[in-house]
Amino acid sequence: MTGKGVLAVGLLLAMSAACGQELLIRNATVHTASAQGTLNNADVLVSGGTIRAVGTGLAAPAGAQVIDAQGKPLTPTLFGGITEIGLEEVSGEKATNDETLTLGAETKQMTVRPEFDVTLAYNPDSVLVPVTRIEGIGWTLLGAGTGAGGSIVAGQGGVVRLDGSADPVGPRELFVRIGGDAIGLSGNSRAAQWMILDQLIDEVRGRIPADANAALLTPAGRTTLARYIGGGGRVVVAVDRAADIRQLLRWSARHNVRIAIAGGAEAWRMAPQLAAAKVPVFVNPLGNLPYDFDQIGATMLNAARLRAAGVAVGFSQSGDASHNARKIRQLAGNAVANGLPWDDGLAGLTRVPAEAFGVADRMGSIAPGKRADLVLWSGDPLEVSAVALQVWMDGRAIEMRSRQTELRDRYIHSSTPAENGGLPRAYPQPAGR
Repeated sequence: MTGKGVLAVGLLLAMSAACGQELLIRNATVHTASAQGTLNNADVLVSGGTIRAVGTGLAAPAGAQVIDAQGKPLTPTLFGGITEIGLEEVSGEKATNDETLTLGAETKQMTVRPEFDVTLAYNPDSVLVPVTRIEGIGWTLLGAGTGAGGSIVAGQGGVVRLDGSADPVGPRELFVRIGGDAIGLSGNSRAAQWMILDQLIDEVRGRIPADANAALLTPAGRTTLARYIGGGGRVVVAVDRAADIRQLLRWSARHNVRIAIAGGAEAWRMAPQLAAAKVPVFVNPLGNLPYDFDQIGATMLNAARLRAAGVAVGFSQSGDASHNARKIRQLAGNAVANGLPWDDGLAGLTRVPAEAFGVADRMGSIAPGKRADLVLWSGDPLEVSAVALQVWMDGRAIEMRSRQTELRDRYIHSSTPAENGGLPRAYPQPAGR
């Protein structure tokens, strides 16, 4: 794009930000993330926060703002993965971490509370919300964590849109962790994890009386867990080892539990079985070398192999998933670089998570009737060198500003011109100047 072109787009975007939700984006490369695929030189018409039409030569309603995308990519806002955005502000400050229930930490007793719902602690004013949003990420799945004094059943989470709204959208998901990372929560044996899960099923179905000494669930816990058994809500299971995934598939089939897998470093070894059971897998495509004994078979071909077998593949990351949610585009790009088709890479950040977590009726693709949550990119959105030029949520242009851009702008300028030796304020001036 020429300098004049950048200026023209910038001015038009600024006008859109000020003028509201009636919007026509012209001449874009529209990646619909739907069965329509990619549409070249296409238009997207937005009214009242909703996509009204997608096609070519669309007429602009009276008063609508018109953006010339100049052929640049337009996508739905991206899925940020399973994170604690709005639940974890500063990792080292306990008062700002709300994702993990550890009621039994002092007594060293396991407490099983599936009714624990992390969305009640969500803070839409978190500085991570705009930091993540201006990177083209419009929504995330809030996950519940596990820790000593809790159990392998972490609790519930849900989808939140990063538009500043306070409440989750769509159904809740139940989070469970099994495998080597969780044996400290199950008497130091992964075999006990299946014993515990089977006991919880027995309690829900009344085979263990609620007042039995061995009972683990509260009345609210039984009610909550019952919603996830028999084909109900989705259970997101963090698991990596192929042998554990095999047991998980047997357990979910036995009790008719709808599952999704988070992590799945060795999921490719169970790809045909996962495809047959219609289990979506949210992988970290950067997993290559074994991080622990549950990931001996980790490979960067994981996503491609799963998809080739017919598994719905999405993306998530571990470690700094909240503070660096922006990296999820890099994950998808690496999966594409290792054999995953490009369209499936984008679907893993849009349609696949929307379908898995029950929000596909309004999000995750560009189609009439969907929320107008859109991103205009400078280039290929799966390339780390591309940036989000503009994000719209419900058709409203989002101010492309965050705490990080404010710090950048504060320190990038110098009071002394560069030609006179001036440096950005972040750099100390040499002695004698």
